[in-house]
Amino acid sequence: MKRMVFLLAILMMAFSCAQQESQSLSDAVNEVIMSRRSIRQYKPVTVGRDTLEMILKAGINAPNGMNKQSWEIRVVDNPDVLEQFKEAMREANSGNRMAGECFRGAPVMVFIANDTAYDCSPIDCGLLAENMILSAWSMGVGSVCLGSPVRFIGSPDDPSSEKIQEVWKKLGFSEGYKLIICVGLGYADESPEAKPRDESKYRFVE
Repeated sequence: MKRMVFLLAILMMAFSCAQQESQSLSDAVNEVIMSRRSIRQYKPVTVGRDTLEMILKAGINAPNGMNKQSWEIRVVDNPDVLEQFKEAMREANSGNRMAGECFRGAPVMVFIANDTAYDCSPIDCGLLAENMILSAWSMGVGSVCLGSPVRFIGSPDDPSSEKIQEVWKKLGFSEGYKLIICVGLGYADESPEAKPRDESKYRFVE
């Protein structure tokens, strides 16, 4: 009888520890989500490749339709290549002063393309980007999700800009893939406050 009581006590302790670990994990995940901010000022320090690999692996483990993994990702952490891209955008969009500044100073840029043959691919790419952003934040790496570079880089078929064509050659996306979203990564040089969220946007349906 004493042995049974002892074993029961051990089981209860183990269950209690498991509950505490689960709660701790839940709290940590929610803290990452709620504390994340979009960063637009970065320290002039790049992010190590080992850290980037972890962020990318978190990205490709995002949920996606039928496990098609309908994305292609290109990472640019070479400052010379980033400058080449910015110069190409400045030349191709001479009337827009933001064209060469749309990377927001991020020392690493991630370019994500979707499979245009799959209608849910844009959703998959959004989930991929969100996984990367949250993974980065959990490791002290800031991020900003960007759509403007997609507009400024334009089309690989644009005959008016040889520099833009060079950008597309460097990115080297497969045929049928289209640049849809960019994510800037780097160590934050600012601490922006949270912007208000409109909780009326969600409701329960009875």
